[in-house]
Amino acid sequence: MRIYDITLPLSSQLPVYPGDCGFELSPWNRIANGDEANVSRLSFCNHAGTHLDPPRHFDDAGATIDEIPLERLVGRALVLELEETKVIGRKELHRLPVRGVERLLLKTGNSRLWQESGFSPDFAALSVDGAQYLVEAGVKLVGIDYLSIEGMDGDGTVHRTLLKNDVLVVEGLNLEGIDPGEYELICLPLKVKGGDGAPVRALLRGSAAGGGLAFDPHTTKWPVS
Repeated sequence: MRIYDITLPLSSQLPVYPGDCGFELSPWNRIANGDEANVSRLSFCNHAGTHLDPPRHFDDAGATIDEIPLERLVGRALVLELEETKVIGRKELHRLPVRGVERLLLKTGNSRLWQESGFSPDFAALSVDGAQYLVEAGVKLVGIDYLSIEGMDGDGTVHRTLLKNDVLVVEGLNLEGIDPGEYELICLPLKVKGGDGAPVRALLRGSAAGGGLAFDPHTTKWPVS
């Protein structure tokens, strides 16, 4: 069983969503300066890199990071490929095997953006009616391969539609080189008490041949839109 790390490394070169603070790693103690051990200070916004949005992100009364049950974050997940789609709506999702899927990861052309320096505003994202469709389909966690599941022209409605219906959001995934199909997702956030978001270490586990867990290619299609 192969393990795929779909987490972005935190660094000062990591793209930052406009308005958020960047990542900074600075020395605190250093052996070279006579200290007993090396200790560093980390400074970053809690929605940097690969991270989880809990309901508290858009609702002062919503559940916080430390209140999310771990079973929501570990288990079977489906990676769907929409490489050429910029706006992922009901029309695009309706013809995909989404219904009955608890954890859904959307692989788009965004994964190629991680190779570029700086933030790219023209990223693929979920539309409001796409978010509503996922709620109706019973999805309980949705992930995407850029820093927001909502486009730059959004007003927060996509996030609120998902989060108020208890659909967790994972943003900043790196799905480059990941084949579409079924995997086991392991997505563990830092346990921040009262947190409205936190970085995660996200992994996929699947068979080495073909990427995902076993599925019947005669009954299940993984379309590239």
